[in-house]
Amino acid sequence: MSTTTTTINTVQRSSYSAKGLDFESHPAEIVQGGKVSNNINVQDLRNAIPAYCFKPTLAKSFFYLFRDLILVSGLMTAAFKFIPLIENPLLRYSTWGLYGWVQGLAMTGIWVIGHESGHSNFSTSNLLNDIVGWTLHSALLTPYFSWKSSHRRHHIYANNLAKDHNYVPPQREEYANSLLFDVNRLEELTEDSPIVTFLRIVLQQVIGFPWYLLTNITASQGSLHKPHSKKILGNSHFLPHSTIFRPEEGHLIVLSDLGIGLMAAGLYLAATKIGFELMALLYLQPYMWVNHWIVAITYLHHTHPNLPKFEPEAWTFLKGATATVDREFGFIGKHMFHNIIEFHVIHHLFSRIPQYYAEEATKKIIPLLGDAYHSDKHRKFLPSLWESFTRCQWVEPDDASKQPKDRAMWYKAGPSPPVEAMMTKKNSYMSDLIKE
Repeated sequence: MSTTTTTINTVQRSSYSAKGLDFESHPAEIVQGGKVSNNINVQDLRNAIPAYCFKPTLAKSFFYLFRDLILVSGLMTAAFKFIPLIENPLLRYSTWGLYGWVQGLAMTGIWVIGHESGHSNFSTSNLLNDIVGWTLHSALLTPYFSWKSSHRRHHIYANNLAKDHNYVPPQREEYANSLLFDVNRLEELTEDSPIVTFLRIVLQQVIGFPWYLLTNITASQGSLHKPHSKKILGNSHFLPHSTIFRPEEGHLIVLSDLGIGLMAAGLYLAATKIGFELMALLYLQPYMWVNHWIVAITYLHHTHPNLPKFEPEAWTFLKGATATVDREFGFIGKHMFHNIIEFHVIHHLFSRIPQYYAEEATKKIIPLLGDAYHSDKHRKFLPSLWESFTRCQWVEPDDASKQPKDRAMWYKAGPSPPVEAMMTKKNSYMSDLIKE
């Protein structure tokens, strides 16, 4: 079986090129690649995977896209024509609720294909990738190029406490200060009551993704290109001069905003024709389910009691990329969410592998990764979400006596910190301004 022989360049360079963020290079060419398990490096993993797994096939990519588009349009057409004809109010609104859930699953599949395009694995053409990604994400009110930029940095610096964009947890002192509690007595704290935990989960799942886009709320200070801003939307994905972006990315941020503006205008015009209540039922409720699934999927990939985080001194690309977990979501995960839940480790190691090759590639690297591969495929979705939310609130070193370069950071249980409305200076003491 043929394998790819492309060599990973060991020379580190800036994650930005003269034209903006470098989307072409493998992260191990930009930052320290490192080794895991028995001195396995990125090149060893790449060599174990068949070369064709790195090459998207237009026929397969368009098959999944058209299949999802047919499903979404078919569900919406059927709901528009037939659900209003149901005379019994309870049955009618129950059917609307069922439609919203199923359509949310289908629309999440559309979002995932846009995500694939952002990683340049829909096709070998960057132009086609961006056209597809911009169109699909704009249709789901996601700023495509803005998200693509910050998400690229997440993939470069995954689980780096100083530079990651997603779900960066507080450390002991910061966590204690947020609760106004003695830093030396954290172990005395108990978890929140079930009702408080439930309400916090609902809050995260309902508005988590839009709020992240508005405020960059889960990111660390080092994820920013400029100093942290206290202005409204100053750290958002919507302003060309946001702290997230370089000036040369400004036109792409405007293009992302234009896509959302066009979609919002289209929704408004359609609502004036069919009624705002019907538009809310047809589009808004499945859109809210999409937000829920994006947050849930991302949160559960990166938040688990057995997953480490790393201080910058200890972090390498491979340590960060393998500190994520593959989970299981059955038929929905495989056929509607395009394997994004089941094969996330390989996605962080080689994000340009299309989803339809992810399973094969994963099987090739598991023997090499050994204990560095994380999988939790035996538990259901809701228990996993509850566990992560109650047992993963803050992190501390496995051995505080060790130097930062020789240790990992592990999740600890506790009550949820106060709700944050804006991005805070999380881990700011270790997050020097990135000068790239």
